[in-house]
Amino acid sequence: MERKIESFLRKWKKDNVGKPLLIYGSKQIGKTFTILRFGEKEYKNVVYFNTDNNFQLEELFRKEKSIEKIIVNLSLISGETILKEDTLVILDNLISTEIVKGMKLFGSDHSKYHIIGITSRREKLTEFKGEEIQFKSMMEMDFEEYLWAHDERNLANIIRESFEKRKTCPFHKVVLDLFQQYLVTGGFPEVVIAEKMGKSPFELDAIKQKVLDIYKKEIALNENLIDISRGLEVLNSIPEQLKKENKKFQYGIIGNGRRAKEYESSINYLINNQLVYRSYKVKEVKSPLSSCKEKDSFKLYLPDDGLLYSMFHLNYKQFISNEDIKATLYENHVAKTLVEANYSLYYYQSEGKAEVNFVIQNRMGKIIPIEIITRTNSKAKSLSVFMKKFTVEEGYRITENNFQTKKEIRYIPVYALFCLNTNQY
Repeated sequence: MERKIESFLRKWKKDNVGKPLLIYGSKQIGKTFTILRFGEKEYKNVVYFNTDNNFQLEELFRKEKSIEKIIVNLSLISGETILKEDTLVILDNLISTEIVKGMKLFGSDHSKYHIIGITSRREKLTEFKGEEIQFKSMMEMDFEEYLWAHDERNLANIIRESFEKRKTCPFHKVVLDLFQQYLVTGGFPEVVIAEKMGKSPFELDAIKQKVLDIYKKEIALNENLIDISRGLEVLNSIPEQLKKENKKFQYGIIGNGRRAKEYESSINYLINNQLVYRSYKVKEVKSPLSSCKEKDSFKLYLPDDGLLYSMFHLNYKQFISNEDIKATLYENHVAKTLVEANYSLYYYQSEGKAEVNFVIQNRMGKIIPIEIITRTNSKAKSLSVFMKKFTVEEGYRITENNFQTKKEIRYIPVYALFCLNTNQY
């Protein structure tokens, strides 16, 4: 399956200035498979190393400070010849700072060797940072990639054209049905492949449960033992948190007497490792938005819609007929899409409880409110009140209806949210 990051990888190879590349993202999103496939297509040969508990490799990078000696030893270990510009060296499951220091040697010397490291431990990036390495994040498959996987590239192009030219999508109903299936499936490649092969909902749920178990093992890597159990409690509570009318995270959902201070560290761990996403409440709006956030009022979302769907323990008929659950999955989808586009998440709630689901600020400093409209709240007016109060020029309403524009408000079908991601791979 083609992934968007592949175009970035080709550009990195072509414009390479001697800097190794470090790809980071959660487990099970297809990082290793994508990099291996890229290497097989673009290089004469690929040399792969799993660095997890690889003491021989760690010792090599700790002792050797000469690029050529490192290459000679890597060739001996792998049994493969490593050629400048024609070999891709892959260092998977990176957590060792010693190995990363060795990678930096290649960047500081602007060598002609092409090296890509892969890690799921996002909290390690502060230790890995350095000008000698180029960094790139990777996430689950978005709806556009899902369409590609189902041989619907033309349909994806039509959606983008409709978004850019602000015209109706001629295949609106077809795309909306496909999108709702995507919400159920989610963006983990293994689940998408199984769904495409016609596997049953029970088989898909089994794969997603395996992914969830892997996530829970990631939480178990937390160095603070008590934060492991608290992190699991937070993760398991998210479906109940989001099913509430007021989706603000409430510690009482976890259990009686739970306090914010007890869970601060475990929640930060989940967020730093992209296991959950956080949206802060704002009551005032000014630039920068970060100055308006209320640190004690926030919502938590999951990075995969299919995972949240399975944690609700629904069948497809219940999902389609339950407008509240559907709206919750739509909101989670908006959150993950905005994070993929590198936006920080905020939501607005006034004293009178009027709420705008998301408020974002783009690179130009422009503030854009986003409101989700469903059949149960089709006459919501929070967005209009917000725009008038804070003199905001443009807003988005996310809806199940087709594209349209009314005055300063753009109506965007929920399936077209990937068009908001203008990051170029």
